Amino acid sequence: MMFKNQCKFFIICILLIGCSSVRAQFIEIKEGNVAPEIRLPNLKGDTIALSSLRGNLVLIDFWASWCAPCVEEQPELKQLYFKYADSNGKGKGLRIFGVSLDSKKEAWNKAVRKYNIPWIQVSDLKFWTSPVAKDYQIEALPFNVILDEMGVVIAVNLHGHLLNDFIDSYLKAK
Repeated sequence: MMFKNQCKFFIICILLIGCSSVRAQFIEIKEGNVAPEIRLPNLKGDTIALSSLRGNLVLIDFWASWCAPCVEEQPELKQLYFKYADSNGKGKGLRIFGVSLDSKKEAWNKAVRKYNIPWIQVSDLKFWTSPVAKDYQIEALPFNVILDEMGVVIAVNLHGHLLNDFIDSYLKAK
């Protein structure tokens, strides 16, 4: 009888530990799925929600000041931003939502200032342990996700001319 109770206790412990590490609302980041919400502070400390950009084409740019390819990509993103930010004159062009995986606010702030990044920037400064990094299954940087006006994923991890061509053709079709 004692062995049976110990086994039950052991099984319950395993289940509790296993269940506590599984997120109940895990959403695969793939085309056709609604993107998980992101609610993080900007450099001023104001919390900004990804969902506040609904109604626009949104590029979520995951990056960090310590990531050389991310930094190299910023001027390209800036050109893309200014080219498509208000492509139809109604404020419904491309919006960029930058999510930094930095751990030091000063490094993040310095990079935003150095590259004069005009779009929304947010971070919880938790580096790879950020819940957002887990929600979006980020394994390497730079990483991006493109959302349609309803917040549905329409492309994942496009860079360079592929990103530019995708944004261009999407907005021209509107």
